[in-house]
Order: sequence, then C-alpha cells, then structure tokens
Amino acid sequence: MDAKGVERERLEGYLPRPEFRAELELGLARTAFMAKHWDEAEKRYTEIAERYPDAKCAPEAVYWRGVCHYKAAQDHTALGQAAEELQQKYPDSLWAVKAAVWLH
Repeated sequence: MDAKGVERERLEGYLPRPEFRAELELGLARTAFMAKHWDEAEKRYTEIAERYPDAKCAPEAVYWRGVCHYKAAQDHTALGQAAEELQQKYPDSLWAVKAAVWLH
C-alpha cells in the first residue's frame, strides 16, 4: 500500500525468501512509480534487477526501469535499451514480449 492506503502490488501464496524480498522491493518501486517519483522508482527498479537477476520479477524491474528513465528524461532511447536488455537476459519473459515494440 502507498501512503494513502491504495494497494499497489499484491502477493498471494508462498515464495522463497529471495523471491519474496524481490517482490517486496518491487512493491516499493511501484509505489514510487505511481507517485510519479521517477528517479526514486528507477533507482529501486535498478536495485531489484541488480540484486535479484534470477528472480521471477527481475524482467519486470528491467521493463519499468526503462519506463521510469523515459518518463524522467523524455529519452526514448531508454525504452529501446530496456527492450534489448530484456531480449538478451530474459528472452522468454512476458516483459521481453511487451518491450519488443520498442526495438528498432
């Protein structure tokens, strides 16, 4: 939940500790994103992608990191870079499919 009590992320069921931690941090990043705190959200998504590269939510963090950079800097190249990274590191992920439209 964010500071206003709005649910921003939901986890249901059991997750091993590393996956759970990554998902919790993803929720914090999502809260910053929804508040339009682009720099904070980008930093949080970057930390998730770097700390938990094997987590199931890592591709999502890479995707949203690119979106945050784009939103903050109006730099459309960040979207293409995110798509390329997803194709290289997580080619079978749903997030790579979603980002494919950003490829040149």
